[in-house]
Amino acid sequence: MQHIRPQSSGPLKDIGRMPNIKVFSGTSHPDLAQKICDRLGIERGKVVTKKFSNGECCVEIGESVRGEDVYIIQTGCSEVNDMLMELLIMINACKIASACRVTAVIPCFPYARQDKKDKSRAPISAKLVANMLSTAGADHIITMDLHASQIQGFFDIPVDNLYAEPAVLKWIRDNITDWRNCCIVSPDAGGAKRVTSIADRLNVDFALIHKERKKANEVASMVLVGDVKDRIAILVDDMADTCGTVCHAAEKLLEAGAVKVFAICTHGIFSGPAISRINNSMFEAVVVTNSVPQEERMKMAQKIKLIDISSILAEAVRRTHNGESVSFLFSHVPL
Repeated sequence: MQHIRPQSSGPLKDIGRMPNIKVFSGTSHPDLAQKICDRLGIERGKVVTKKFSNGECCVEIGESVRGEDVYIIQTGCSEVNDMLMELLIMINACKIASACRVTAVIPCFPYARQDKKDKSRAPISAKLVANMLSTAGADHIITMDLHASQIQGFFDIPVDNLYAEPAVLKWIRDNITDWRNCCIVSPDAGGAKRVTSIADRLNVDFALIHKERKKANEVASMVLVGDVKDRIAILVDDMADTCGTVCHAAEKLLEAGAVKVFAICTHGIFSGPAISRINNSMFEAVVVTNSVPQEERMKMAQKIKLIDISSILAEAVRRTHNGESVSFLFSHVPL
């Protein structure tokens, strides 16, 4: 008997009608997950996460995922190891419950800074995390602004590394009135490529700060390469952790004659003394995305401003589910 397939009417453009898709959230960033679901016009999947008295994670998926296209949203923040373990267990739970495909949406990838063997007997932990995600059963990874883009090569499954750059450009144009008289500055040599890309798109100059470290999280000396005199300096980096580097860099830029200094970082981790350093810094604003929860920190530091990336992640999920290209998101912010 011949089976006649109904004619396809092309990819689903109506976000409200998305069959065979389930979006679940871990405990790391439920607010972002809810915004993504609202944007997609679907309900967030039912999942119960709890801990046993000995600290073990327990996850119960509260609805059927058989034959479904599953997306699990979990970011690497606060209790990183617990969040990673929770994600691995959720992926595995969905996989052995016969999910068709499991995609891990990890806006801030954990252990991304340990991406190379830079001294004897050092681990390459980012590769280990990649292996763990694959072994747990992930079929696809969606992440944002990896610390080093070659981490994509640690996986044997497809990885979509989205960029916050389009959203950053939009924020600069909308919030800095005299942005044409600015200079984009990288706080280290590693971020030069990111900074030159933004400077080219804005058609402004860029500068570089060369730093030498004594040990991790401690900067010994800084040398500014470029001219920021009588200009607005915008420091751009992928991650703000203890904020020692960016705060040192701000002082260096003001010494060199910069009029105002802004900092724009994709992942605002803000650990240790970061908040007090920001409060005591010379920044006009420290701009971060909500790849990591920021509500509490914004109450403690008025200088922290937020860029919402839920629309970019939601569009990436929609395009992936419908089999469309996500490369549009590398240079555009969804409306």
